[in-house]
Amino acid sequence: MRFKLLGPLEIVADRGKACTLSTPKVCQVLALLLIRPNEIVSVSSLVEELWADAPPRSAVTTLQTYVYHARRIFARQELVPQGRTLLVTRPPGYLIDVAEDEVDAAVFVRLTKQGRSLLDDGRLEEASRVLREALDLWGGAALANITAGAVLRGQITHLEELKIRAIELRMEAEQRLGRYRELIPELRALVSAYPLNEWFHAQLITALNRSGRRAEALQAYHDLRRILDEELGVLPTPEIQQMQFELLNVGQLPAPGRRPGGPVGARAHVRVAS
Repeated sequence: MRFKLLGPLEIVADRGKACTLSTPKVCQVLALLLIRPNEIVSVSSLVEELWADAPPRSAVTTLQTYVYHARRIFARQELVPQGRTLLVTRPPGYLIDVAEDEVDAAVFVRLTKQGRSLLDDGRLEEASRVLREALDLWGGAALANITAGAVLRGQITHLEELKIRAIELRMEAEQRLGRYRELIPELRALVSAYPLNEWFHAQLITALNRSGRRAEALQAYHDLRRILDEELGVLPTPEIQQMQFELLNVGQLPAPGRRPGGPVGARAHVRVAS
């Protein structure tokens, strides 16, 4: 079986038969269990996900009904081989008993860790390939067809942050291989999708400059400065301002070094007059 979370929730049986669930509350229960595969999710967490801080008096009984319906769907759609128990009751809650490679989110996390290790070992081509394989698992926003409660939203946000980190790692591998020109279209798409992510803007500035497009690199800096001013009333980080200074006064940015612990610079300054 395959459980797809990195996009709309979808279940695909071994024979390739797809099942898209339509009952919202049952979908929520399954999504929360699948995003934490082989972990016991407590009844209290599931109740909080479904009803926040206003659960009905019958919340536990109703939850048991949703679990029953989920099991019925698996059986009716013939998604689970005979003799296999997929949705397990285990105090103080429930768990989905699956292999790691059956849930795309779990495969994504594993491949991202593997890609980072390869990058740290200097195996750049392999790192780029593995990280691209991880990112190719995404088919849209995680659990795009689920109305998520607070518990599930936290898990989705975590996955989205891991996706950004995987992109950063793959960008580093590609840059260290000298593929600046090839990265430009993707970086332009990324700064459009994540306009406040200064790390992506910095990589676009660097890629343009290293491709002999200094004027466009300066324009990319001014685009970032305008976005930050309009949206947040702040300036780019000191590191990015230094990039502009070097472009204006030296004409060439140094080759990027190893990534820092996070995105370029720490934002701790506010807008100043210029």
